[in-house]
Amino acid sequence: MEIEIGRGKRARRVFSFDEIGIVPSRRTRDPEVVSTNWNIDAFHFDMPILGAPMDSVVSPETAIALGRLGGLGVLNLEGLWTRYEDAQPVLDELAALDGSVSAIKRMRELYNAPIQPELITQRLKEIRDAGVTVAGALSPHRTQEHYETVVKAGVDLFVIRGNTVSAEHVSSETKAPLNLKKFIYELDVPVIVGGAATHQAALHLMRTGAAGVLVGFGGGASSTTRATLGIRAPMASAIADVAGARMDYLDESGGRYVHVIADGGLGTSGDLVKAIACGADAVMLGAALARASDAPGAGWHWGQEAHHDDLPRGNRVNVGSVAPLEEIINGPAHVADGTANLMGALRRAMATTGYSDLKEFQRIELVHSAK
Repeated sequence: MEIEIGRGKRARRVFSFDEIGIVPSRRTRDPEVVSTNWNIDAFHFDMPILGAPMDSVVSPETAIALGRLGGLGVLNLEGLWTRYEDAQPVLDELAALDGSVSAIKRMRELYNAPIQPELITQRLKEIRDAGVTVAGALSPHRTQEHYETVVKAGVDLFVIRGNTVSAEHVSSETKAPLNLKKFIYELDVPVIVGGAATHQAALHLMRTGAAGVLVGFGGGASSTTRATLGIRAPMASAIADVAGARMDYLDESGGRYVHVIADGGLGTSGDLVKAIACGADAVMLGAALARASDAPGAGWHWGQEAHHDDLPRGNRVNVGSVAPLEEIINGPAHVADGTANLMGALRRAMATTGYSDLKEFQRIELVHSAK
């Protein structure tokens, strides 16, 4: 799978979602008899969809709405809802900003407000009081500072999410970096951690005791990581590599199953289908849910990288508004571009190819079409 790109360097051949497709089998099913249930640790979900911890995607209200629809909304605990008592005026201002350099400066100013531990507690309580599963996310460098507040607030699933998360981190700072293995071992809450995009990196994260590993390098619609850092991880190959690590770790650990969650580059229902087919147990969606007319970003989408202090690696992008969140998840779709009725598309793809549940669907045959 390696090709020579010059006399002194070789590169591994990898694939994006656009380059692969799924193949129908000899059997078909009715979509009504297909199961899209997903379980992680003690928590059951009717669909394998997580809302990405981005301020344009998940608010306490949308986390509750997504939970009631059968998915999981992950709240960004470093975002506007934990910095401002009333985040709506800030969101309104962000929606009015243009795409200029001055907009990046203003975003930095708005996100420079301190994170308030009492607001972390308050926001997670709002979600818990609604009776849905509670999930919150911190970046690796903020985890040590705020995790005790998060756990005391009663979070069900703890997400540690960054563009790249490793089990081993080398630092020149005197403060000890986060030791994931020790941290997860001592924490009485299931942890989902990532991103990772290679077999070896994923295997290291699985050995920390994580319940799930996020696959991706921040390659979504709002990311400019490829342009700024030169890092690229085509998602079809990345998911397949991490799914391979999952099987290796299953043997190594004597039966411990770590969930693989695709995170990034999932703009349409077809991408969601292919992610599961490549081996993902679930998907974390950003832009696909930011298109909801009731999303907090009001048609705009951005991540934490967009307001980084010295090297922004993301943009505020206008993804528009397609339909309410419920229609984006369950339809009916009024467009034919894969941006609405995501679960209907997944069920129909599974039914058309003859598979009854997600684990079976991971075994589907794939084809590669060269561009």
